[in-house]
Amino acid sequence: MALEPINIEELDPARTIVVATGNMHKLVEIEAILSRVLTDVRFVALGQLGDFDDPEETGTTFLENALIKAEAAVEQTGFPAIADDSGLVVDALDGEPGVYSARYAGVHGDDAANNAKLLANMEGVADADRTARFVSVVALIDADGLVTYGEGTCEGTVGYEERGEFGFGYDPLFLPDDTPGKTMAELTSDEKNAISHRFHALQALAAKLAGEDE
Repeated sequence: MALEPINIEELDPARTIVVATGNMHKLVEIEAILSRVLTDVRFVALGQLGDFDDPEETGTTFLENALIKAEAAVEQTGFPAIADDSGLVVDALDGEPGVYSARYAGVHGDDAANNAKLLANMEGVADADRTARFVSVVALIDADGLVTYGEGTCEGTVGYEERGEFGFGYDPLFLPDDTPGKTMAELTSDEKNAISHRFHALQALAAKLAGEDE
């Protein structure tokens, strides 16, 4: 699913939210949930508006990094923006890889190296102690600079070997509690989206925007 370029001059700043991503699937997922409460808003991916540099993610929490990305998108476009940050938190490793999930082995986005390092660090850890969760924080900065965010998790355990052809990142090693016996990478896109940490974070954000959590 390719990103269609959009002329930023043709957008209404009062009715546009930029999603800090170049991933059309993420754009569709965010739009599907938030459009229920933001009914008069058009969601566009940052990647549709131009070739922007990624900000340096220097935060020590998922919220801090989500805000860094959202703030950068606001500065780059002048529109309200939404961004997410996510990662895997492993209890036996004191929360690693956490915010460093994408660059756990040193190179950003090297899934094979990241998974290999995770397996090496989990060697000898018993079944009962292999608990972990995917965490996602989705942050929205509106036209007034107000920040609203939602956090979501997907609980599970770290497996002993990679399984599955779908997904990315740590999906082949992560066994969600909601789908016993299957890794995240063995789930279809619809199955994964129904239980994912980003789904829960978006649901939480939507509830806040609708005033349901007050």
